[in-house]
Amino acid sequence: MAPSAYPAARIVAAKAHLHFSRRASAERERGGVNLAPLPDVEAMEAIIDASFWASLRREEGYRPKISLAYVPPEQAGLPIIFERPLPLVPEALAHVAPAVERPGIHLGVWRAKDQYYVWGATRTLPPLCFVLEVVDAGLLVVKRRRSQESGKFINVAVLEGDQIKVLDHRPAGASDVPAMVESLLGTDSSYFPADTTNVLIQLAVSMRAHGRGGSLLMVPHGSDAWRESIVGPTRYALLPPYSKLADLIREGPGEGRERPWQDAFRGAIDAVAGLTAVDGAMVLSDRCELLAFGAKIGRREGWPRVEQVIHSEPVEGVESVVVHPSSLGGTRHLSAAQFGQDQQDSVALVASQDGRFTVFAWSPQRQAVHAHRVEALLL
Repeated sequence: MAPSAYPAARIVAAKAHLHFSRRASAERERGGVNLAPLPDVEAMEAIIDASFWASLRREEGYRPKISLAYVPPEQAGLPIIFERPLPLVPEALAHVAPAVERPGIHLGVWRAKDQYYVWGATRTLPPLCFVLEVVDAGLLVVKRRRSQESGKFINVAVLEGDQIKVLDHRPAGASDVPAMVESLLGTDSSYFPADTTNVLIQLAVSMRAHGRGGSLLMVPHGSDAWRESIVGPTRYALLPPYSKLADLIREGPGEGRERPWQDAFRGAIDAVAGLTAVDGAMVLSDRCELLAFGAKIGRREGWPRVEQVIHSEPVEGVESVVVHPSSLGGTRHLSAAQFGQDQQDSVALVASQDGRFTVFAWSPQRQAVHAHRVEALLL
């Protein structure tokens, strides 16, 4: 293969290959079966390189937004197979992009006689499948298909031009890292129930998508202690709480109802997440019942003013630092840090208008608020 014209491709390919190799070994030791084939460094580099240059092209005025998966057709469920495979080159990817830009559709990539080609498209991928998603012009995300859950992916690396973020997936203690962060990293936690954690992740993605910024507070059900951190009456408090999300979780998709349930779930997620665009914080119980929105966070009576937080990002080479909360952003970040200190059994999520996303939670290990920057996990 000719050297990549995108220098970051080779760097990320080498690191991603090490990640996938380790995960594959771990899954085989746990008895994992039907795992996706492990692409070598050259294959990863070829996919990243072609996708990067395709992302900079325009097809009828639109930037390509596609997902490529390294998988043979026989491991792809019910694939759409082209009679004539496409070469893995930017022109071909950009041209076919409008047909496969919907979420959940992946172009299948394979190799024959030292040539890489696109054989078709699929919605079904085997566990640990290497996936490269084109999010925007010059913005790529390397992902892997989770082994346990259909349709779930773990981000491995983010490339934005010459900027590279390889995510750090080392397990962390559940008492120190919120379940939402551990779930995004692919580790286990019991901080909140699994269904609630999934809802938080979906809400975070939707909050970033509306682009207005916002805050979400997740508090223990059956307790009004959170109100002690709210200034004045909450203009948009709900009585009874809005329980659409909680009801959908309780019902589950049911046999033969997966698609209608998923549609209803996504609709409820977007409806609830949209409320975070209103000035103030949205309050959600850990049973996913909506309690209020537009709430003004203040300092709990008798509690000290938050003066410092631990700030970290799950990226290789990035160490946690202790900073004043005002250095993380504006009023939303400062009030979320205060809430995390005053309500130590709760979690505060803050989306910035520029796309940054931070999870604030009390760290029992370090007796301080820990601000986890996680937008690289949400792409």
